[in-house]
Formats: sequence, structure tokens, C-alpha cells
Amino acid sequence: MKHRNQRIFAGILAITIVGFLIIAFILPFSYDRQNPPVVQEPSWDSPQTLRLAKRACFDCHSNETVWPWYSYLFPMATLIQRDVDKGREALNFSEWGAGRFEQAETETIVETISKNQMPLPYYIILHPEADLSDVEKGQLINGLITTMSPDKNLEADELDQPEK
Repeated sequence: MKHRNQRIFAGILAITIVGFLIIAFILPFSYDRQNPPVVQEPSWDSPQTLRLAKRACFDCHSNETVWPWYSYLFPMATLIQRDVDKGREALNFSEWGAGRFEQAETETIVETISKNQMPLPYYIILHPEADLSDVEKGQLINGLITTMSPDKNLEADELDQPEK
């Protein structure tokens, strides 16, 4: 009787492990990890602002996401795909020409960075390079304010207009 129970337990354990492996390796491949083309980036105020944004923001807030190996394993695949989709919807540096930023949106972005709500804490654990120092956060915030300023957007639009 004892050997029979052990075999039943071993069989259930084997089925569970195989089921988990199928879910972990096959299900995540149904996600679309293609990066859409970059339509238009902002007219960055400086190369430094661009470097800081790439380090801390671009994986979720651009069409230039780097998909690490663990983004192909369940349940990380689901969490990462959700974060990238939500991040691109909220702010996408690769689709900048889709519309101007309102002052309130810029203030929200500044507040989110300054309150350490972005990058997300669990993102920083896996990407320590995204953990900006206080000085770097200040530089990023100031650079984003300048980059997103209405005057800067007007200047970019004027450059796009043909001469009369």
C-alpha cells in the first residue's frame, strides 16, 4: 500500500512538473514581443537627458524594449508584457509626434519620478542601471521639463513647416 501511494504521488508530481513546464515555456511565446517602429522621438534638450531616459525609462516607455530571457518564462512574461503595454500607453518616447503634452502631464511625470514611483521598484532589482542617483533624477527631470516644454514643441513644429 505504501509503494502504491508513493507511485501515485510521484505520478501526480511528474504531471504537475510537465504541466508547469508547458505553461512556463509555451504560453509566453503567444505574446507579441515585436517592437513597433520608432515613429518620432522628442527633440531632446541634451544627449544626457536621452541617455538617462534610455537607462531608466525606455524599456517600458518606448518601442525600443529589450526583452530579457526571463520575459519568455511564465509568469514573468505576463507581468512584463502588461508593464510594457501600460507604459507605452501612458508615455511613449517613440511615438512623440502623436500629440503635444499638456502641462499637467509633464507635472505628473515629474512627480512620479521625484517620488520614486518610476522606475518601478521590482524593475530596478532586475535592472540596477535604471536606479538613478538623486543628481541623475534631477538632471532627468530638468531635461524632461525642457524637452516637453510647449515652446520646444512649437519650435519643432516650425522646423517641420515648409518656408513660405
